[in-house]
Amino acid sequence: MNVDIPLWAGIPATILLVVGGVISLIGSVGLLRFKDFVSRIHAPTLGNTLGAVCVLLASILVFSSLQQRFVIHEILITLLLFISSPVTAMLLMRAAVYRGRRDRGEFNTK
Repeated sequence: MNVDIPLWAGIPATILLVVGGVISLIGSVGLLRFKDFVSRIHAPTLGNTLGAVCVLLASILVFSSLQQRFVIHEILITLLLFISSPVTAMLLMRAAVYRGRRDRGEFNTK
């Protein structure tokens, strides 16, 4: 299947894909570089969310130009990503804080 993507959609989509990949890579490197859990969870959550948004925007551009109508599937994916990623990070952080307090013995019930 040989599909020609219009130039007005191809160039911004290419730029968005490259920027999204670089942002995701920077977020992943932050996971390896930082020392404690709180810092480690922060970098990939932000970086990978922004990287995925750039990739989804590129997908919106390409598929909207090919189908000659506005595509909304990617918008739904982006909204779910914006909702689920911070909530997951928050729950992981709470679990880490609770575990740290438990290990230090702050929950001694008498």
